[in-house]
Amino acid sequence: MKVLHVVRRYGPVGGMERYVWELTQELRDLGHEVLVLCEVCLAGKPHGIIVHELGTIAPRPRWLALLRFGRRVARWLEENPHPGWPIHSHERLGVHHLTTFHGPPFATVRDRPWWRKVSLRVAMQLYLERRELTVAQRIVPNSPFIRERLAHYYPELAHKLTGPIVPGVAAMPLREARNVPADGGVIGFIGKEWQRKGLPFAVEIVAHLRRTRPNLQLWVAGPAGEEVRHLFAGWQGGYRLLGWSNQAYYADFDVLLHPARAEPYGMVISEAMTARVPVVISDVCGAAAQVAPEAGAVLPLAASLEAWAGAVEEQLRRRDTPPQFVRGWNEVAREYETIYRQHLPAW
Repeated sequence: MKVLHVVRRYGPVGGMERYVWELTQELRDLGHEVLVLCEVCLAGKPHGIIVHELGTIAPRPRWLALLRFGRRVARWLEENPHPGWPIHSHERLGVHHLTTFHGPPFATVRDRPWWRKVSLRVAMQLYLERRELTVAQRIVPNSPFIRERLAHYYPELAHKLTGPIVPGVAAMPLREARNVPADGGVIGFIGKEWQRKGLPFAVEIVAHLRRTRPNLQLWVAGPAGEEVRHLFAGWQGGYRLLGWSNQAYYADFDVLLHPARAEPYGMVISEAMTARVPVVISDVCGAAAQVAPEAGAVLPLAASLEAWAGAVEEQLRRRDTPPQFVRGWNEVAREYETIYRQHLPAW
């Protein structure tokens, strides 16, 4: 089988980008011929995959960058036709057979006051999103949450939606089985986009718990220390600001806390569960569907501070080890194989 993938940045440099990076290499390993069309490749080009770089585009305004990239892709395909190759897009294109939707639809803007919707930016983003979904023969959401959102905002296109294909997870160092001290423990928070992922609320939750667990610590990985240090004004120790690195800290955590306000999937959740770390997360995380009761807790964002603190406390007190979450990228590739084969004759 031959498959052409389109993504602006090709490389393991973000959630969506890692999804494409891992998927294309697994498809190659399954014996398929893979071509990637991108603006730029941000890692060494993988052996056995043809990578065509179209050149970088100014990233702002975002809608214009997406529009220009789409035009470059269409022009390249006109000049380099690939009959028989299904075009699998991960971007806002107008020339594809299949699209994977990695984030919440921009159409949520419809729920905002009218003055938040009257702008060229909003109009163009809505146009690009609808075009992407209308052109696609199949739409693959990357989580059940995204599937539900797409069906809600685009009911006339819901028949194109497939079942969600959630990301795979690489192997992680396992957290050793241990009992957390009654007065302590380590709560982990990971996320560069710390506001959207709920760090201010996480700080409140841990501060509340420290009234009865004075040696409890909050470790924050992702944002630079100077960005978030103000959140800990008044704290006398009890926190570590780890910044950003490729180091996996999961084995050091006793609980991963992720009270995100909006989270299309949340790879840190799957990674923590792979390391056998209990998780406490908000119900707007796409990965919530993968959190079994024995893996942790999923709470509504509207739940009280006391409810969140109680859920974390329950995980700190547990004496068993959560089951390991396992989902290889090979499994992801095989699920796409099924979609390609089911619909290949139409392409």
